[in-house]
Amino acid sequence: MTQKKILLKLLPVMLAFFVMGFVDLVGAITNFVKEDFHLSDSVAKILPAMAFFWFFILSVPTGLMVNRIGRRKTVVLSLIVTSLALLTPMFGYNFPVMMISFSLLGIGNTLIQVSINPLISNLINENKLASTMTFGQFVKALASFLGPVVATWTSVAFGDWKLLFPIFMTVSILATLWLGATKIDEEKEPGSGLSFFSCIKLLGNGIILLSFIGIMCHVGIDVGINTTAPEIMKEYFGMSREEAGFASSIYFLFRLTGCLIGAFALARWSGRKFFVVSVLLMAIAIAGLIFFHNKEIVYISIALVGLGNANIFPVIVSQALFRMPGCKNEVSGLMIMGLVGGTVFPLLMGKATDLAGTQAGGLTILGIAVLYLFFLSSKLKK
Repeated sequence: MTQKKILLKLLPVMLAFFVMGFVDLVGAITNFVKEDFHLSDSVAKILPAMAFFWFFILSVPTGLMVNRIGRRKTVVLSLIVTSLALLTPMFGYNFPVMMISFSLLGIGNTLIQVSINPLISNLINENKLASTMTFGQFVKALASFLGPVVATWTSVAFGDWKLLFPIFMTVSILATLWLGATKIDEEKEPGSGLSFFSCIKLLGNGIILLSFIGIMCHVGIDVGINTTAPEIMKEYFGMSREEAGFASSIYFLFRLTGCLIGAFALARWSGRKFFVVSVLLMAIAIAGLIFFHNKEIVYISIALVGLGNANIFPVIVSQALFRMPGCKNEVSGLMIMGLVGGTVFPLLMGKATDLAGTQAGGLTILGIAVLYLFFLSSKLKK
């Protein structure tokens, strides 16, 4: 296949990566919904929990479905579900409808997370696969960055933040049609022994269990800071929700930057050394957010969380796969299940915030997650 043909097939896949980033809309949307319906912090955090709950339930069944219908069709199905998630709020805006929308967003994201990286392997040579996947994560992070920007822009310019739904739905439909019309040859694979129980059994291996919890902490920090950053700005500095939404954009901008840095740094540094530096940045950041109410320090702290958390996932997953090379399908399925941390941590943070009466309560939960990642770093191979 010529380079031009490969590029033409790769472009719709990269647009699908962009749509994958729509799950991070949960942060910006949660804060708008919380204010619109006057929700407590613990009730509002149910929304992102609904989005990430499905990773635990559907990651392994999705792997089985990929074996049956193929990778491209699974990605296309994920794009259709994501389009439906963005369409749902247009029929009515209330809390139950938003829970349905967030659930569909989580289901669609589970489907695409499991299937899109294997799909790329059908187009790219093995020696370029890692860099292509890293670029895909960069494209995903770009969508994450634009989410809060578009929400704030539609709110300020048109007086209705919900206009972001038709905007992002249009992109999702375009990706569905483009990839649906793109032919990609997939190699036939033998039936997999992957099952829910084969994944769970791996938790009996110490390093796999620690890695699974590490993924939960990583995603918990990601979703937690995404949803909490605007609340911090409103609590500390009395900002409006439109002004406060900029804090989420800062997080995603520096997570985007961290992805680019990681692509080069991980080629030169050991994964463990880079992991320790990343966690140290997050520890400094969480301390800054809890103990300092200076606007510049808070913005810098949010940026440092983005930089630090950008590459935690690939380091943990690569280490886990290296420890059990004969069970890669099971390990991969289990690590994707670990994304359920995006459900667990926001709920804990919401409860801690309500009990403490301040966002510092929720940030303390993130501090515990960072401390765990420090502990995990001592178990990683150099």
